[in-house]
Amino acid sequence: MNIAYLLIGGNEGDRSAYLLETTRRIQYPGSRLLQTSSVYETAAWGKTEQNAFLNQALALETPLDAPSLMKRLLATEEELGRVRTERYGSRTIDIDILFFNEDIIQLPWLTIPHPEVARRRFALTPLDEIAPGYIHPILHKTIHTLLAECPDQLEVKKL
Repeated sequence: MNIAYLLIGGNEGDRSAYLLETTRRIQYPGSRLLQTSSVYETAAWGKTEQNAFLNQALALETPLDAPSLMKRLLATEEELGRVRTERYGSRTIDIDILFFNEDIIQLPWLTIPHPEVARRRFALTPLDEIAPGYIHPILHKTIHTLLAECPDQLEVKKL
């Protein structure tokens, strides 16, 4: 079995309902949700002129390999109304694989660890709640250390 650390979030519609439905839907056959962080609200990152996001980190045990999991996650986003029109734009739900075991994966359409995770407080804060001692396989620092060193100053508010 594999352990994937995911970040889910969105800023359109009933944000809380989308998070709940996402956690239900990603428990694919043979997979199970191991941990969920609290829900956090943050200002939009990247394209700041939009609604605030709700974000949550999840630990998922899955028999799927990372590419297969990512394909399923993208399908789940589409099922929940995700339309990709612009980078960093508003969305019903976004599901990112932050880490997958201790794997380092470089594909044209999938990079693990997530290349921006160490610079995003909205990802590190909920992840620190469920996996503070997880060591980034490239940076060789714990999530807790990465959060302490994070240059992103956007407020991340626990709900």
